[in-house]
Amino acid sequence: MRSRFRGDRGLTARMAVTLFLLGLLYVAFVGALVVLLKSWVLVVVVAAGLLGAQYWFSDRIALYAMRGRVVEREEWPELHAVVDRLCALADMPRPVVAVSAMDMPNAFATGRNADHAVVCVTTGLMRRLEPAELEGVLAHELSHVAHKDVAVITVASFLGVLAGLIVRFAFYSQMFGGGRRDQNTAVVLAAVLGVSAAVYALSFLLIRALSRYRELAADRAAALLTGRPSVLASALTKVTGDIARIPAKDLRTVQAFNAFYFTPAAGSGLARLFSTHPSLEQRLEQLGRISGELGEAAEPGRAG
Repeated sequence: MRSRFRGDRGLTARMAVTLFLLGLLYVAFVGALVVLLKSWVLVVVVAAGLLGAQYWFSDRIALYAMRGRVVEREEWPELHAVVDRLCALADMPRPVVAVSAMDMPNAFATGRNADHAVVCVTTGLMRRLEPAELEGVLAHELSHVAHKDVAVITVASFLGVLAGLIVRFAFYSQMFGGGRRDQNTAVVLAAVLGVSAAVYALSFLLIRALSRYRELAADRAAALLTGRPSVLASALTKVTGDIARIPAKDLRTVQAFNAFYFTPAAGSGLARLFSTHPSLEQRLEQLGRISGELGEAAEPGRAG
């Protein structure tokens, strides 16, 4: 089924290029490990198993990490009503609706495709936003589902996850001989760590470049679907400001899932250079342009 979210050729092209480059990197990475570890069966089986698990169970993993739970219509009728209305407007399958009992105001979408998608919002987000602002945020998340970039970012992030796991495994396990390592084993260990670190760095940069663009694409699609970019701008301003006041220790527990959030649960300074999201200024500037194109009244704080 093709949704009414406006297509984005730029997003599609960037996703295709990123996946192609990551695919080449993945093949090179597995090949290097096979040469170094001299066991192609072990490497391929473990890599394929982890990729399959991340693809098929990404929704459950994300919900567990965010302490989210699926909620029925009787529990949150207003939330379900907004999702129903947006899905009807966009002509797309209705996702599973979940709520996370966290004060951090945020939302995310996950799942391998539109028929197996989950949209989760935190109680902190619903408490802070007006109904129209919440609708704008949910339209943003549904755009991720409709454009299939939730599945793409899940698969794309796998390579970094695998490389990171190998680095940790090499450090903390006895697979390389523990305290009785000979010189050859030490060389292999150093080579595996070096290759894994390089792969992690490259995949890190590729995914963040894609993620920043996909967030602008989702903002644009949500604004055009609802016809109220100023309301989405208002929600962005509120959420970003309130996240800045959340204790750092609470933010650190969820930063690993920044690529999936409506706004990142992090920081400023150098962190922004490697952010999964464009700056607030960039997002507001784009929404301002769309507002002008649609002839919407310039009242960014209005939620009507």
